Amino acid sequence: MNLNDFLTRAAHAHSERTAVELGAQRLTYAELHALAGRTAAFLAASGVRPGDRVGLMLPNVPEFPVLYYGILRAGAVVVPMNPLLRHREIAHYVRDCGMTMLLAHQDAADEARHGAEGTTTPIVPVEPGSLADLLAGHRGPEPTASRTEDDLAVILYTSGTTGVPKGAMLTHAGLARNCEITARLLHLTPDDVVMGCLPLFHAFGQACAMNAAVIAGARLTLMSRFDPGRALRTIADRGITVFEGVPTMYAALLAEHRRDPRTDTDSLRLCISSGASLPVELLHGFEAAFGCSVLEGYGMSETSPVVSFNHLHRPRKPGSVGTPIEGVEMRILDPQDGVGELCVRGHNVMAGYWGRPDATAETIVDGWLHTGDLARIDADGYYYIVDRKKDLIIRGGYNVYPREIEEVLYEHPGVAEAAVIGIRHDTLGEEVAAVVALRPGAQTDAEELRQFVRQRVAPYKYPREIRLVGALPKGPTGKILKREIAGS
Repeated sequence: MNLNDFLTRAAHAHSERTAVELGAQRLTYAELHALAGRTAAFLAASGVRPGDRVGLMLPNVPEFPVLYYGILRAGAVVVPMNPLLRHREIAHYVRDCGMTMLLAHQDAADEARHGAEGTTTPIVPVEPGSLADLLAGHRGPEPTASRTEDDLAVILYTSGTTGVPKGAMLTHAGLARNCEITARLLHLTPDDVVMGCLPLFHAFGQACAMNAAVIAGARLTLMSRFDPGRALRTIADRGITVFEGVPTMYAALLAEHRRDPRTDTDSLRLCISSGASLPVELLHGFEAAFGCSVLEGYGMSETSPVVSFNHLHRPRKPGSVGTPIEGVEMRILDPQDGVGELCVRGHNVMAGYWGRPDATAETIVDGWLHTGDLARIDADGYYYIVDRKKDLIIRGGYNVYPREIEEVLYEHPGVAEAAVIGIRHDTLGEEVAAVVALRPGAQTDAEELRQFVRQRVAPYKYPREIRLVGALPKGPTGKILKREIAGS
């Protein structure tokens, strides 16, 4: 089997339908399939063999799926990379997985060359719009390399929040089944238009937008960089039916809609949120403004990535990440007051961390992947992510879950973004602190926010320190980076 088989089937069934588009650029399924075949021929002629690791360092451009599926077709392993990485970070990726080749966006090529210094890894610059020049003379068709279900398809490097990034090894079978299930969960059809504003080099955008769209023969409309105003215009102009994003994107879209509610977004039939917990107040506000359901799910790079979901035609519970998807089990380890570490077992669990047997053994125990997330389960079997295990604040012996306090802060009409962290305290061990970005024109201050929370939670939980900032630091998917807040 080969994950590229999805594209082959789509090209046969939907050859003239648009597969991917960005602005005026457009590739049909037939064109995408042909270019992927030529990419595989180019890689083979360049010495890339099945099982070799090939870096893919591109933003959201049509060339990303072309090269992604071409690498798979050649039987090699895709190593997606953020094109904003600096040379020291690139050096870690190149050396850690023994990269055979790195396909880098032309704007990142110099940085990539610097990162690959001292290695034999060639850097191949990719200029969007002129990929045909790179592939000239490699017309194929290169046959799809046969891979076993346990062979690696993708190595997704973790964000490195607890140290240097580790490569999660994802197999053809694990990714294929997870993406097929995702396409069914979203009820995707060839008539759907999926918004691709999540980075394709990240697990969420790659599997749930790109791969799921290809499986269904749907159209993927890309945005190279998320901008809420442009996103709303794209939804209207391209007839987007499915939007997938992280909570900060939903907050930005809602703020933009409130500023100018005239954009027509009636084409939306479904919105998906993952990557971080979606504040319930934000969920209700978005649904009221856009008239479209937002369903939350849960996943991570190490789980291919989807673990659970609020299913489309089942009761939905705001604030919950739903129930396990087909073929996946979830459990709460050593619960205290109903809260414990979430563990996952199933087809979606990674094969391990590349070259890190010790880290693999610590993370996967008796087949159960320990996520590091704290969760609870209700009587109906719905799971709720309480917080990251490492983000738990212990104040004077009492557990404080940052998400609970963030939910309260989001209830304040003046709050646009909020992050609650623990800071060192001489007698209590840790103290509760919050960093808040206000909505434009909001008339409030730190003391008012402190009292607002104090009236709504137990005395040991409210933040004694609140810092107001213009915006919170975010990663490439828009997820708030607490480690940067804590270190600032």
